[in-house]
Amino acid sequence: MTHLIRTEWLKIKKYNAFWWIIGLTALSYPGINYMFYTVYQDITRQPNTAGKMIKMAVGNPFAFPEAWQSVAYFSSWFVFIPAVVVIMFVSNEYSFRTHRQNIIDGWSRSQFVTSKMVDVLIVSLLITLLYLATTLTSGYFNLADGSGDNWSKSYYTGLFLLQTFSQLSIAFLVGFLVRKAFIALGIFIFYFLILENILVGLFKLKVNDIGAYLPFEISDRMIPVPAFLGRLDTPENYQRALDRIPLHTGLTVLLTIIIWGICYRVNNRRDLK
Repeated sequence: MTHLIRTEWLKIKKYNAFWWIIGLTALSYPGINYMFYTVYQDITRQPNTAGKMIKMAVGNPFAFPEAWQSVAYFSSWFVFIPAVVVIMFVSNEYSFRTHRQNIIDGWSRSQFVTSKMVDVLIVSLLITLLYLATTLTSGYFNLADGSGDNWSKSYYTGLFLLQTFSQLSIAFLVGFLVRKAFIALGIFIFYFLILENILVGLFKLKVNDIGAYLPFEISDRMIPVPAFLGRLDTPENYQRALDRIPLHTGLTVLLTIIIWGICYRVNNRRDLK
């Protein structure tokens, strides 16, 4: 395993597109959160009673401990950015025939898939570090407005890592099955940004919310909307969303295991071409 990690890291660190994507993600995470923070500040700093009442009602979603959930929720919107580099990783293996060279060099078929899992895990860990840096910056910057235990919601770090790894695993599966980078990217982005959102909304209205069990929605619901947005809904609905976090965490783990099981099975049966 150490050899696989070292080999894949050597590939990744020389891949310019990877660093561009990480840089773009490093801008998007604090960017989206700062945008919502600015909106929050504009509303609550109004020199009238309404601004003060809103601040009393919603608190500060970007102070500890709420920052853990708020930053995780808003940052999760941009998983399609690192998904691009994951799809490029696997499609390049087939474009340049390096997957065959690995087998010739003595790797087993399973080791090849494991090495790609390592790629996805490395990207997920780096993305989670960016989330963590954004959360800590936001939380400590607004520390004076915080209340309670600053670390009581830090478990969202683990949920964010699992969500990121699961959704990037879906991206990998698409790239792995399709092999062609631009086609795989088109399929992934269309489904992620458009099709599943339409299906989730449609099923919620027509079929008793079974859209909650679609591939991305399963892990999305591990991180419900922040409390200040949850208050726009009924307290019962928001509490129900919080109570279902363990269920969706378990389903996310199960889905991720199935995805990688499919990858191992397909790769063991696939021709090396």
